[in-house]
Amino acid sequence: MRLDLRRTLFVAASFAMIGSSTAHADLKLCNRMSYVIEAAIGIDDQATTATRGWLRLDPAQCRVVLQGALTADRVMLHARSLPVYGASPVPQNGTDRLCITQENFVIAAARQCRSGQALAAFTEIRPTRTEDGTMVAYLAEDSGYDDEQAKLAAIQRLLVIAGYDAAPIDGVDGPKTQGALAAFLKSRGLKSDVVNAPDFFDTMIKAVEAPSATGLTWCNDTKNKIMAAVGEDDGRTMTSRGWYRIEPGKCLRPDLGAQPKRVFSFAEAVDGNARPVRIKDKPLNWGGATLLCTRDSKFEISEQGDCSARGLNATGFAPVDLSGGSRTLRFATP
Repeated sequence: MRLDLRRTLFVAASFAMIGSSTAHADLKLCNRMSYVIEAAIGIDDQATTATRGWLRLDPAQCRVVLQGALTADRVMLHARSLPVYGASPVPQNGTDRLCITQENFVIAAARQCRSGQALAAFTEIRPTRTEDGTMVAYLAEDSGYDDEQAKLAAIQRLLVIAGYDAAPIDGVDGPKTQGALAAFLKSRGLKSDVVNAPDFFDTMIKAVEAPSATGLTWCNDTKNKIMAAVGEDDGRTMTSRGWYRIEPGKCLRPDLGAQPKRVFSFAEAVDGNARPVRIKDKPLNWGGATLLCTRDSKFEISEQGDCSARGLNATGFAPVDLSGGSRTLRFATP
């Protein structure tokens, strides 16, 4: 089908307004999840569908995604969490499959992917109109957090990943959360008012991504994205959990129990289409001989017997020695 150039330019001009704050906002997206989210927007306008991403939204933050009169036939959303959280917790069950890329993008013809692009599930946005005429759509969890609860739950979540005991992650303040937060701030020489700074979540994420003095840390020294999984034996149950996305040049700590008896690790490099990277016809991965169950999508599996019969993959994990209190695994290209 021949692309209507005038229609493409119209859609591109509409996207040029995304993220601007100089005029009245017609469509606003708000994050009431306990995760830092990156969003991609799709515009369906007659014969053309275009996409743009990524627009970052911190918990309790709202952002204008389209301004002026909303003339498009449909507006759609795809969202993902930052790699620090592991596999994206955002349900991707939309019926529209549109093109995206891993990096920032604008795609004018988003139903026919080109090289370097991949299809992703988009969900149609059904916003509500506020008293001032602004249309608002919310990213939310089953917990039904308000803004304050979403921000606190997000802080609790990052504290737990960073190794501080702020559980449960429920958006409810109390001595345990305040103690964990105070310990985190003290360890980094930060004052208490930094919690209200616009870049506080950046500060927390950098702390989580830095190699840790305790627990397991993965560091990606390759040029590829790495997907990793962890196995944890608490003495009663062996649990495998994944996937954690580790960007090139970044480190990440998987969430572990307080005192696991044994820990195992598996990681593999993937290309821009999420396919395993191969070098000299061998997959670029880091594992071992201990077989644990995994699946292609996000998983947490507590029963490790007979993986294949249950429709799961049997993946070889390597043991991780944490007898010294910590271990950093660095993944590099041979």
